[in-house]
Amino acid sequence: MATLFVEIVTPEAALWAGEALALIARSSDGDFTILPQHTSTVGDIVPGIVRVQTNDGELSFCVHGGYFQVGPDDAPEVTRATVLAGIAEKTTEIDVARAETAKDAAEAQLAGAARGESIDPVTQRLAEESLARAQLRLSVSAN
Repeated sequence: MATLFVEIVTPEAALWAGEALALIARSSDGDFTILPQHTSTVGDIVPGIVRVQTNDGELSFCVHGGYFQVGPDDAPEVTRATVLAGIAEKTTEIDVARAETAKDAAEAQLAGAARGESIDPVTQRLAEESLARAQLRLSVSAN
């Protein structure tokens, strides 16, 4: 019987690894689903929710972008799908208060720039990225 083995990893930790029924995510080309015996492929993952369906239910991860790779495992009947994310977390572990604080701080920094306060381009880019991460965390935790 063909099986799917999924790994969700970041530079800091392996968030989850195990047998799955499906991996569901979104790339810059649109939504996709990986099933056992999927053809080998590599692609990007845009910020959003990555879902893993298992026999025990569904797991959800908030992924802030990254890549995925699908290919055969050492055993020919196993398909391996790996999600490589720079930043990711289980949706059940999102710290909403921390995300709201980060959102407020980033918005305040960007509002100052909008009022004409001096802000260097790197600081502005970092504030925009922080705001995007906080907004994604808050939107995912509301689901």
